[in-house]
Amino acid sequence: MTDNKRPLKTLDRVLSKAGLGSRTEARSWIGAGRVRVNGQLIQTPDHWVDLKRDKVTLDGKPVKAGEKLYLLLYKPTGYLTTYDDPEGRPTVYDLIKDVGQFLVNVGRLDLDTSGLLIMTNDTQFAELVTNPDFKVPKTYLVKASTLLSDEHLDQLRQGLVLSDGPTKPAIVKRLRDSGKYTHLEITITEGRNRQVRRMIEALEAKVLKLVRVAIGPISIGDLKIGQYRNLTPAEVSLLTQKKDI
Repeated sequence: MTDNKRPLKTLDRVLSKAGLGSRTEARSWIGAGRVRVNGQLIQTPDHWVDLKRDKVTLDGKPVKAGEKLYLLLYKPTGYLTTYDDPEGRPTVYDLIKDVGQFLVNVGRLDLDTSGLLIMTNDTQFAELVTNPDFKVPKTYLVKASTLLSDEHLDQLRQGLVLSDGPTKPAIVKRLRDSGKYTHLEITITEGRNRQVRRMIEALEAKVLKLVRVAIGPISIGDLKIGQYRNLTPAEVSLLTQKKDI
C-alpha cells in the first residue's frame, strides 16, 4: 500500500511527465537498463518513485521535471491525433517537433477533422479539461450533406439518442444553406468519440466537413492551420473552471 499523501508516481510516468518521451518509450528505456533510482538499476516500469526523495537518472543524467507547457494547435485534416502510427501516416507530433518536450493531446480530433487541439505535459490539467464535470464546451463548424430543417436543428438542441445513450442538449446555429448543403455551428460539452458526426448521422445526413473552432473561451483567431501557439496563464485558468451549462 502507498500513502496517498506522498507524491508517488510510477517510474515510466515520471519519465514521461519530465517531457522525455511517451510512457511506451519510457518503458523501453527502463527495460533496457538505462534508468536508475538512487543509483540502483530499476527495470520495472511500475516501480513507485517518491518525487521529493528519490533521484532518477536516465543514461546517468538526472531526470528533472520539465517546464509546464500548454499549446494550442490548429490541426489539419489528414493528421492522426496519436504519437505513432504503424502505417507511417502523419501525426500531430510532426507539427510540434521543435517543442523539445513530449506532450500529450487533451482529447482527440479524428483524421478527417481539423481545428483546435490542446497539447500539454501537465497531465493533471489534461485530466481536468477532459473531465465531464468541468463541461468545457467545444464549438464546431459543420457542413452537412443535405439540407437540414429547423426541426432537425431542434433535435440537436434537445438531445439525440445515440448508440451510447442520449446526448446533452447542444447549442446550434444555422449559418447558411448553400445548394443542397446546410452549414451550421454546434457547441457540445461532451467528449464522446466522433460525437458530432454521429449526431448528424442520426438526422440521416453525413458530415462533409468538420472544423473545431473553439475550446471553451479560446477560439482559432489568427492561428494558421498547422501552426500552434502557447496558451496564456489566463486561458489555462479559464479552462479548468467548472461551467454551469
